[in-house]
Order: sequence, then C-alpha cells, then structure tokens
Amino acid sequence: VQLVESGGGLVQAGGSLKLSCTASGLPADDYAIAWFRQFPGQEREGIASISSAVGSAYYSYSVTGRFTISIDVFKKRAYLQMNNLKPEDTAKYYCAEGAGLATQAMGVTMFDYWGQGTQVTVTS
Repeated sequence: VQLVESGGGLVQAGGSLKLSCTASGLPADDYAIAWFRQFPGQEREGIASISSAVGSAYYSYSVTGRFTISIDVFKKRAYLQMNNLKPEDTAKYYCAEGAGLATQAMGVTMFDYWGQGTQVTVTS
C-alpha cells in the first residue's frame, strides 16, 4: 500500500484547506483510513478516521465540528476538509491505512501504512 498526501499549504486563520490522500495497492477487504497530525517535538495524534465499508467517521475533540473526513473508494482517495483553521492547527498532516473498521481509538499502532505527510501552516 502506498499513500500520497496533497493539498497542504499556507492559509490565514479562519480559512479552509482540503487535504487529499491518494492510495494504491489497497486491500480488497475492509480497511480504515485515518488522518494524523504531528506538531514539532510531539508524537502523531489521530484526528479523523473512516471505514471503507460503512463510511462511519470518527474525530478527535480538537477538530470536531471543523474537520470532515470522507472517502471515495472507487477513486481510492480520502479527503480531509478543514474549515475554520486556527494557528494551533499548524502541523504536518499524514494519512494512514489500517485493516478493519475505523474506531474512535486512533492509535498510531493501529495503522500499517503511512504517507510522507503534507505541511499545513495557519497564520494569525
């Protein structure tokens, strides 16, 4: 499985960005896609996840109501629509793929494959 993120960039506070995650080599079975972000010097934190099978989505408290994860299984793409961005959202964002269904618990070890990440910078 290979994952490639795109769509990051520089945006002012209150603005929006839409990240894309293009996948290849996905399994035929159900899988989950998640978005993580990493602040400098900190571990990656899961912020959104979605199942390929049922489309149920989960969010961390920090992004609930502002970010929306979606998946297009035919195009093999996942998206993260980020609205009302804040300077504290500045981080490197990664997509990840794991077997099975997405859950509220978005631990790093639950996902097997990772993209290289895309930087999101929000200015005040």
